[in-house]
Amino acid sequence: MTSVARMVALATGPLQDACGERPSWICERVFNATDNKGLAQSSDLLFGSIGKIVLVLLISWVISRLVRRAIDRFTVRVTNPSAASEAISKLRRRAPRTVVDATALSTRAAARAQTMAQVLRSVATAIIWSIAFVTILGELGINLGPLIASAGIAGIALGFGAQSLVKDFLSGFFMLVEDQYGIGDIVDLGEASGTVEEVSLRTTRLRDVNGTVWHVPNGSITRVGNKSQQWARALLDVNVAYDTDVELAERLIKETADELWHDPEWDDEIIEEPEVWGVEQLATDAIHIRLVVKTMPSQQFKVTRELRRRILMVFREHGIEVPNGQRVVIREPEPYHPDAVVEADKRG
Repeated sequence: MTSVARMVALATGPLQDACGERPSWICERVFNATDNKGLAQSSDLLFGSIGKIVLVLLISWVISRLVRRAIDRFTVRVTNPSAASEAISKLRRRAPRTVVDATALSTRAAARAQTMAQVLRSVATAIIWSIAFVTILGELGINLGPLIASAGIAGIALGFGAQSLVKDFLSGFFMLVEDQYGIGDIVDLGEASGTVEEVSLRTTRLRDVNGTVWHVPNGSITRVGNKSQQWARALLDVNVAYDTDVELAERLIKETADELWHDPEWDDEIIEEPEVWGVEQLATDAIHIRLVVKTMPSQQFKVTRELRRRILMVFREHGIEVPNGQRVVIREPEPYHPDAVVEADKRG
C-alpha cells in the first residue's frame, strides 16, 4: 500500500475518530506515534486551539505595547514643545527685562500630551482586544455571523442615538490637539465666558466673574476667544474734557504708565514699554486718549485697574478734568388751579 493510500485509510478510520475529518498536524503526528486517541485529542486541544488562542493573546499584547509607544511619541510631536520654547524666546527678545517662566507652558503641553495619549491609548486598546476576542471566539468554534450582525445593528442604533455625544468627543479632541485653551485661561465661548476650570473630551467647565459655573458641551462651541494665551493687552481709553491740553494729558498718561512698568512689584506683569496711541475718539462730552500695555497672560485686567487708579490721581494733582456724563432732570410745572391762586392772594 502506498503512503497516500495509507493516509487516506487512516483518515477514514481511527484517525478520523480521533482527530476529525481534517486532522491537524500535531494530532496526526501524536496519534501515529502513540496510537492513543485521548492523547492525540489532548495534544490537538493543547497545541491546536489553545495554542492559537495563546498566540493571538501574545500577538495582541505585543501590538498593544507597540501602538501605545507610537501614540506616546505621536502626542509629544503633536503638542510640539518646541513651539512653547519659541514663544518664550520671542517674549524674551521683545522684553529683555521680563523673566518669562516656561513652567506653565511646559506643564500645559505635558497635560495636553497626557490627555491625548490617554484617549488614543484607550481607543487603540479597545480595537486591538476586540479583534483578538472575535478571533478567539472563532477558534473556539462559535458561529460569529449572528454576533457580528447583532453588533452591527447595535452600533447603528447607538450611532443614531449618540450623534451629539460623538460630536462632543471629536470637538474636544481637536481642541486639545490645537491647544485652543487650557485650564486657567480666560475665554469667551459665545454663550458663556470666564475662567476655564476643567477641560474634558465632552464638556468644558467655566466660572464667570459672578462665580457662576458653566458646563459647555464641546460640540456646541462654534468660536473660541482666548484672552490669556502667550500674552495679553491692557487697553485703556482715558477721557478728558475738550478744554484740556491734549499733549499734557498724553505726557502724564505715558509717564504714569512708565512708572507702573518700572515698579518692581509690577515688573513681572508688564512685558513691553507702554504706548500712548493718541486721540482715539471725539465723543460728545469728552476726548478719548488710548493707552495700550502688553502684559503677561490673564494679567491685563489687574494692570488696567491699577492704571486707572494712578492716572486718576495724577489728573487730580494737575487739575485735569475727567468729564462725567450728567443728566438734567426737568420737572413738569404744576397744573394751574384758580382756587389755589385765590388762596394765595388771601394769604398775601
